[in-house]
Amino acid sequence: MQLSIELIPDPEFGGYTARVPDIPAYGEGETEQAAIADLKDALRGYIEVFGLEDALARLVAPITIRQLDWDLAGIAAHG
Repeated sequence: MQLSIELIPDPEFGGYTARVPDIPAYGEGETEQAAIADLKDALRGYIEVFGLEDALARLVAPITIRQLDWDLAGIAAHG
């Protein structure tokens, strides 16, 4: 099974937060790889507490994420 993992850089303090959007478990680390490894441990803990069935039930069908170059100030001005 493939999981989509969101990697969120922290511009203020450095490092990354990693998460699976549908499961409330997070990992943090100085590098992307460290954050992903920490997320794996967090997912293991989540499954130990709530069960594999709960974790699987939270996963939804894959979604498409697109990067769009939008000017939010322009959108707000035409709102």
